[in-house]
This record gives sequence, C-alpha cells and structure tokens, in this order.
Amino acid sequence: ITMQKGPEYFVEAAYKVLQKTDGVRFVMAGSGDMLEAMINLVARRGISDRFHFTGFLKGQQVYEMLKSSDVYIMPSVSEPFGISPLEAMQVGVPSIISKQSGCAEILNYAIKTDYWDIDAMADAIYAIIRYPALYEFLKVEGKNEVDNITWEAAGHKIRAIYEEVTHR
Repeated sequence: ITMQKGPEYFVEAAYKVLQKTDGVRFVMAGSGDMLEAMINLVARRGISDRFHFTGFLKGQQVYEMLKSSDVYIMPSVSEPFGISPLEAMQVGVPSIISKQSGCAEILNYAIKTDYWDIDAMADAIYAIIRYPALYEFLKVEGKNEVDNITWEAAGHKIRAIYEEVTHR
C-alpha cells in the first residue's frame, strides 16, 4: 500500500460505488507506508463497515483472496508490468487496471481506466457487479486470454520482430 499503487484512488472509487449500492465489500490487501492513511481515509469516508484491510498476503492466501473476489482492481499510478491482474484473471476474476500499467499493453479483456479517474473506475466496478453478462464475459474471456499467454508465444513474437528488422 504505497503511492505507486494508487490506493487512495481505490478508496475513492469504492466510496462512489457504495453511494449506489451497499451490497458490496472492498478489500485492500498488502502493507506499506500508506496503510494508516488509507485506514483513516476509509474512516473519514464513513465506509469502514464495508472495507477490510488484510495486511500482507502470500502464497495460498493470495490465491484464496482472489478466488473469493468478484472484481480485482489495480489502480497503479506507475506499474512497470503488474502480474497480479493476470493472477486474478487466471482464476476467473474480472479485472480493472490502470492504463498506466505495463500489463495494459497486452490485456484486451481487462477494463482499463486512468488511475486518477475514480468515476470511470467506480462505473466499471459497478457495471461488473451489477450486470451478470458483463461479469461472465470478462471472467471467461479474461481467463482464456491469460491462459494463452506463454513464453513460447512471446518467443515467437520476438523472433518474428528480429527476422523482420534483420530482413531474414
């Protein structure tokens, strides 16, 4: 829970979603120098009863948290790649990621918003939890997409680029 991860944008989007429905809970997993500030922000927004802070998760705990989620959100301000949305999609969890993350370049079946656009993020969260067809589409297509990301395919792509620039 650091500035790079954009946790305050997640809290603000959660607040906006909770203005439309109370049938949802939010979880912020991890630790970091902004944890206390995020706990205070959640309290100031009056959504403490709908928000849970897990602390640092590892191994099986991460898998269990992802499996029990309806939506995964990564509002990172700066994320060179970001493997966690792929892990979420691999277990069938629709994902919302920031356009500023590296994985936004390769994922077609994750919803992408600017990290600072809490309205778009809140709308995406609400749409996924409210519209079963959207949820199911992102769940199935996202899993298929991530299951087809392989080192072999990446190698073929790199080789094709190399052959093109070397005129082979």
